[in-house]
Amino acid sequence: MEGWQRVSLVLCIFGFLKEFRPSEPFVFQFLTGPWHNVTVEQVVQDVFPIGTYSYVAQLVVVFLITDYFRYKPLIIVAGLAGTVVWCLFVWTSSLGALQILEIFYGTYMAAEIAYWTYIYAKVDRKHYQKVTSHIRSATQAGRFLAATISQTVIYFKITDYLGLNYISLAAQLATTIWAFMLPSVPASMYFHHRETTLDEEIELKVGSPPADVPKSTCSRASTLLWNHFKSAYTNFTVIRYSLWYSLAVCLYYQITSYVQALWSEIGGPDTVLWNGAVEAILTLMGSVVALLAGYVPPRFLKLHTTILALSTIAILEGFGLLMATKTSNLTVSYVGYTLFGILHAFTITLVSSEIAKHISDDSFALIFGINTMVGLVSQTILTIAVVDSDGWFALDIRGQFTLYSYSFIAIGILFIVFLVIELCRVPTNSSTKTTLTDK
Repeated sequence: MEGWQRVSLVLCIFGFLKEFRPSEPFVFQFLTGPWHNVTVEQVVQDVFPIGTYSYVAQLVVVFLITDYFRYKPLIIVAGLAGTVVWCLFVWTSSLGALQILEIFYGTYMAAEIAYWTYIYAKVDRKHYQKVTSHIRSATQAGRFLAATISQTVIYFKITDYLGLNYISLAAQLATTIWAFMLPSVPASMYFHHRETTLDEEIELKVGSPPADVPKSTCSRASTLLWNHFKSAYTNFTVIRYSLWYSLAVCLYYQITSYVQALWSEIGGPDTVLWNGAVEAILTLMGSVVALLAGYVPPRFLKLHTTILALSTIAILEGFGLLMATKTSNLTVSYVGYTLFGILHAFTITLVSSEIAKHISDDSFALIFGINTMVGLVSQTILTIAVVDSDGWFALDIRGQFTLYSYSFIAIGILFIVFLVIELCRVPTNSSTKTTLTDK
């Protein structure tokens, strides 16, 4: 087995273990059940929002120290944070403890960036596509198996929601132990850049540093970060797709965080929930459509057709969410949510690949990190506005999901405006070319 294959295998096992959390499809039912002294309103308005605030507050700092400490320590931190989270789930019951739990959950989510950027520092560039594919497959397999097991054991009453959390805790302990097995990384993208530039070669030959080369590690890192940032965000195509990416991340995280509360509202306390089965189906179908998105023929990815497709799909996502929100039938809600999730998996893969085409290889982590951060800041504002008990609107759960549904429809309309602008520019460009030809 080659070196990159060994690294890929170790990373895949870590990703599988980390995503194996059978308690997650029923986390809302667990928190509002007899194991905790909190109400439904407290969970929605006073517990879940803390996780959002914690995530966005830590993401930028975690990104920079991840690169500085060369990935592995932060991957270990992710495992430790997950262990703390599920220890608090299992052995505490008060509102204050759950809010502390959400702070660690923010660390757990933010530190995940170390895992996804580790491969770009440890594996040769020619293996990026294969290793990324392996890791995504492994994480999806972990989620699928976790959701399948959770639904099975709950349906057959093998264990209760508390038992599922013990299983998740064991998986997080295994994840932490396995994180120590990851090979150390001698170099990173910014603070420990190993590639020798032309200026550095001159420096070695002449014996004195050129005037335009920053002398300190931090200066070099800052210069490289700024150059990557400027190169990406002066490209209008990158800006447009990054806008889509950030808005999609914002709404997707918000929807997946609170959808169990919606299902509990629709189904009532005595309804048999199929949350695990829905998550398993969605994970499986999402993996399939994400794979299909990678094989869309280039002739269909022209700018106009891509914008039209994104507009149409966003509107369909909005209607899928409306179907999930407005119904009084839990099965219909499941179907609407599944439709939304499948469409999201397709579009986010497509948009990610379009962004990657227009940025340098070394800036993947930075640009996607910034886009994710913008999405999380937007999610924070949205949470404060419509979810938080002290927020501006503090909507009920159906009101929140109605707003999210219309937000996707608004995104679709926004990209139709982009399409119209592009179409209006074509005749102008054609006329200019004609005039120049005549001259």
